[in-house]
Amino acid sequence: MKTTTTVLGRVCLLCLICIPGSLSAAPRPNVLFICVDDLNHWVGYTGRNPQARTPNIDRLSAMGVSFSNAHCAAPACGPSRASLFSGMRPSTTGCYLNSDPWMKHVPRGVSLNATFKESGYFVAAMGKTYHSSAGGLESVYASEWDEYPKVPRVPGRRPKKYEGFHEPLPVDLRDTDLPDWHTVDFCIDKMSQDRDKPFFLACGLIKPHLPWAVPRKYYRMFPRENIILPPHRADDLDDIPPAGVRMAKPQNDHAKFLKSGRWRDAVQSYLATIAYVDMNVGRLLDAYEKSPQRDNTIIVLWGDHGWHLGEKQHWRKFALWEEATRAPLIWVAPGVTKTGAVCDRPVDFMSVYPTLCDLAGIDIPGHVEGISLRPLLEDPQATWDGVAVTTHGYQNHAVRDGRWRYIRYADGSEELYDHDEDAYEWTNLSSHPEYAVIKKKLAAHLPKVNVESGNHPKKEKQ
Repeated sequence: MKTTTTVLGRVCLLCLICIPGSLSAAPRPNVLFICVDDLNHWVGYTGRNPQARTPNIDRLSAMGVSFSNAHCAAPACGPSRASLFSGMRPSTTGCYLNSDPWMKHVPRGVSLNATFKESGYFVAAMGKTYHSSAGGLESVYASEWDEYPKVPRVPGRRPKKYEGFHEPLPVDLRDTDLPDWHTVDFCIDKMSQDRDKPFFLACGLIKPHLPWAVPRKYYRMFPRENIILPPHRADDLDDIPPAGVRMAKPQNDHAKFLKSGRWRDAVQSYLATIAYVDMNVGRLLDAYEKSPQRDNTIIVLWGDHGWHLGEKQHWRKFALWEEATRAPLIWVAPGVTKTGAVCDRPVDFMSVYPTLCDLAGIDIPGHVEGISLRPLLEDPQATWDGVAVTTHGYQNHAVRDGRWRYIRYADGSEELYDHDEDAYEWTNLSSHPEYAVIKKKLAAHLPKVNVESGNHPKKEKQ
């Protein structure tokens, strides 16, 4: 017999017909969808950087299931978000890089938010959900949203992109001077409103994206003299194929930091900006705690990709190593998730779309390529044979399982890392013949290009 699945459990359709009032007894769950821009795995539950201070993200983690081996589908804002919201990988859509406008690759009507709106949800957002979507309805498919206001421009001088990154921050800021404060205000207001529909509410937090410019009180949380640099080796690129070195670009950002002596300042600034984000997550959670819908609201928080801060002589995302692909993923689903559980199974963000549909009792559209994480939300230690796949540029891919990372570039060159022994990926094992079977097994998960879409380049894009 066909069943429908909601966050409250599986309900037989025949029972819904036969039992008076049963439809109202199992309301569809609301969704609070928290997207965080450029947030890598420097949060409490991963333990990757003990200097990070994220008490509110840790608070959210304690409420549900957190994934410690979660990875983006693409290590850049545009293609990562296009993949997550469309349910289709870059190898399907052709949206590989930030220079690929997502609207040219993702058709109207296939998105996660469109599916929820079509299913009867009130669908609203503010901030950065899709790439360059802070402009509101004018910057997204307007028909797929009920409300999407622009992020307000706060009067006063706006910090330049690299202030707090390469340069000292010359401007004093208040919490309210930054767009994320107002995005959270909007979401708090929407959570408090009564309506006859469940809500899908996307909160697009722009920090810790550059500029790393936040109020000075957050920098003071991380005194420069106490900053510890990320684990690194000067010879880390010696066993990397040329295609990987081109992604690292050691002659660019890293060379500048070594010359200027400002590496510690940059780490301090990134940690401070994460702390500002965490404060805003706390404001959302306070409102959630007070909401009459609390017991019927799913929360999912994700960072759209990782971020290097000098590991492998690389800065930013735009690469296929652990620091660029790994990011937070936290789920709270009342009646489904365990509290305070950490799942170490390898997953990627293609799972977000089908998981939300599964929890909300919505049919998963046929174009969606990911699989639901519900089995792991119910039992974080359940048997799992999935892997995480990340793509950066045409035919450049990484496959991550519970132990190994395998990278294959468009020119056929490879990297292989054993995370049981080498958590920072310092030793490339791909040339060792004893690992041929492992490489073959992981290579079986490499995505195939959907050439019929006509959106793919004929050669590797640099």
